[in-house]
Amino acid sequence: MTRAAFLVLTALADQPRHGYGILREVEELSDGEVQLRVGTLYGVLDRLTADGLIVLDREEVQQGRLRRYYRLTDEGVAALEAEAERMAAGAGAARRRIAEGRRAGAPPRPAADGPSGLEPPTAPGLAGGFV
Repeated sequence: MTRAAFLVLTALADQPRHGYGILREVEELSDGEVQLRVGTLYGVLDRLTADGLIVLDREEVQQGRLRRYYRLTDEGVAALEAEAERMAAGAGAARRRIAEGRRAGAPPRPAADGPSGLEPPTAPGLAGGFV
Protein backbone atom coordinates (compact mmCIF):
# COMPACT_ATOMS: atom_id res chain seq x y z
CA MET A 1 0.00 0.00 0.00
CA THR A 2 1.37 3.42 -0.90
CA ARG A 3 1.75 6.10 1.72
CA ALA A 4 -0.86 8.22 -0.09
CA ALA A 5 -3.37 5.34 -0.04
CA PHE A 6 -2.65 4.72 3.64
CA LEU A 7 -3.19 8.38 4.50
CA VAL A 8 -6.40 8.60 2.44
CA LEU A 9 -7.80 5.50 4.16
CA THR A 10 -6.77 6.95 7.53
CA ALA A 11 -8.48 10.25 6.66
CA LEU A 12 -11.70 8.33 6.01
CA ALA A 13 -11.45 6.10 9.09
CA ASP A 14 -13.62 8.26 11.36
CA GLN A 15 -16.16 9.72 8.91
CA PRO A 16 -17.01 10.17 5.22
CA ARG A 17 -15.20 13.10 3.62
CA HIS A 18 -15.23 14.91 0.28
CA GLY A 19 -12.10 15.45 -1.79
CA TYR A 20 -11.06 18.78 -0.32
CA GLY A 21 -11.72 17.48 3.19
CA ILE A 22 -9.51 14.47 2.47
CA LEU A 23 -6.71 16.73 1.21
CA ARG A 24 -6.84 18.82 4.40
CA GLU A 25 -7.00 15.74 6.63
CA VAL A 26 -4.03 14.07 4.90
CA GLU A 27 -1.98 17.23 5.38
CA GLU A 28 -2.92 17.35 9.07
CA LEU A 29 -2.30 13.62 9.62
CA SER A 30 1.19 13.96 8.13
CA ASP A 31 2.00 17.17 10.06
CA GLY A 32 2.15 19.02 6.75
CA GLU A 33 4.68 16.63 5.24
CA VAL A 34 2.26 15.27 2.62
CA GLN A 35 0.30 17.68 0.45
CA LEU A 36 -1.49 15.63 -2.18
CA ARG A 37 -2.25 17.23 -5.51
CA VAL A 38 -5.85 17.00 -6.66
CA GLY A 39 -4.92 14.71 -9.57
CA THR A 40 -3.01 12.40 -7.22
CA LEU A 41 -5.91 12.30 -4.77
CA TYR A 42 -8.47 11.33 -7.41
CA GLY A 43 -6.12 8.70 -8.82
CA VAL A 44 -5.82 7.19 -5.34
CA LEU A 45 -9.59 7.43 -4.81
CA ASP A 46 -10.19 5.67 -8.16
CA ARG A 47 -7.81 2.83 -7.23
CA LEU A 48 -9.24 2.44 -3.73
CA THR A 49 -12.76 2.38 -5.19
CA ALA A 50 -11.76 -0.21 -7.81
CA ASP A 51 -10.21 -2.33 -5.04
CA GLY A 52 -13.44 -2.12 -3.02
CA LEU A 53 -11.76 -0.34 -0.10
CA ILE A 54 -13.90 2.82 -0.34
CA VAL A 55 -17.27 3.71 -1.85
CA LEU A 56 -19.13 6.85 -2.73
CA ASP A 57 -21.19 7.70 0.35
CA ARG A 58 -23.26 10.59 -1.02
CA GLU A 59 -23.20 13.65 -3.22
CA GLU A 60 -24.14 17.16 -2.12
CA VAL A 61 -24.32 20.45 -3.97
CA GLN A 62 -22.81 23.29 -1.96
CA GLN A 63 -22.53 26.78 -3.40
CA GLY A 64 -23.30 25.37 -6.84
CA ARG A 65 -20.51 22.78 -6.69
CA LEU A 66 -20.93 19.05 -6.45
CA ARG A 67 -19.17 17.39 -3.52
CA ARG A 68 -18.70 13.65 -3.46
CA TYR A 69 -18.23 12.08 -0.05
CA TYR A 70 -16.32 8.82 0.25
CA ARG A 71 -16.31 6.33 3.09
CA LEU A 72 -14.45 3.15 3.99
CA THR A 73 -15.96 -0.25 3.29
CA ASP A 74 -15.50 -3.16 5.70
CA GLU A 75 -12.68 -4.33 3.40
CA GLY A 76 -11.15 -0.84 3.62
CA VAL A 77 -11.20 -0.94 7.43
CA ALA A 78 -9.57 -4.40 7.37
CA ALA A 79 -6.91 -3.24 4.88
CA LEU A 80 -6.15 -0.14 6.98
CA GLU A 81 -5.87 -2.22 10.16
CA ALA A 82 -3.58 -4.73 8.44
CA GLU A 83 -1.34 -1.98 7.07
CA ALA A 84 -1.17 -0.23 10.45
CA GLU A 85 -0.17 -3.53 12.11
CA ARG A 86 2.44 -4.20 9.40
CA MET A 87 3.94 -0.74 9.89
CA ALA A 88 3.94 -1.10 13.70
CA ALA A 89 5.67 -4.48 13.39
CA GLY A 90 8.31 -2.92 11.12
CA ALA A 91 8.86 -0.05 13.55
CA GLY A 92 9.18 -2.53 16.41
CA ALA A 93 11.75 -4.56 14.51
CA ALA A 94 13.73 -1.38 13.77
CA ARG A 95 13.67 -0.36 17.45
CA ARG A 96 14.81 -3.82 18.54
CA ARG A 97 17.69 -3.79 16.05
CA ILE A 98 18.76 -0.31 17.13
CA ALA A 99 18.71 -1.38 20.79
CA GLU A 100 20.68 -4.55 19.93
CA GLY A 101 23.21 -2.44 18.05
CA ARG A 102 23.62 -0.12 21.01
CA ARG A 103 24.10 -3.02 23.41
CA ALA A 104 26.70 -4.57 21.10
CA GLY A 105 28.42 -1.23 20.62
CA ALA A 106 27.41 1.12 17.87
CA PRO A 107 29.37 0.94 14.63
CA PRO A 108 31.79 3.78 14.17
CA ARG A 109 30.25 6.83 12.56
CA PRO A 110 32.07 8.77 9.87
CA ALA A 111 34.20 11.58 11.21
CA ALA A 112 32.69 15.03 11.00
CA ASP A 113 34.94 15.94 8.13
CA GLY A 114 34.52 12.49 6.50
CA PRO A 115 37.11 10.25 4.94
CA SER A 116 39.67 11.88 2.76
CA GLY A 117 38.01 13.37 -0.32
CA LEU A 118 34.44 12.52 0.76
CA GLU A 119 31.77 14.78 2.20
CA PRO A 120 30.18 13.53 5.43
CA PRO A 121 26.54 12.37 5.18
CA THR A 122 24.14 15.23 5.74
CA ALA A 123 20.56 14.01 5.17
CA PRO A 124 18.65 10.95 4.03
CA GLY A 125 18.27 10.66 0.26
CA LEU A 126 15.20 9.50 -1.64
CA ALA A 127 16.08 5.83 -1.25
CA GLY A 128 16.82 6.28 2.43
CA GLY A 129 20.59 6.48 2.01
CA PHE A 130 22.62 9.48 2.91
CA VAL A 131 23.64 12.06 0.35
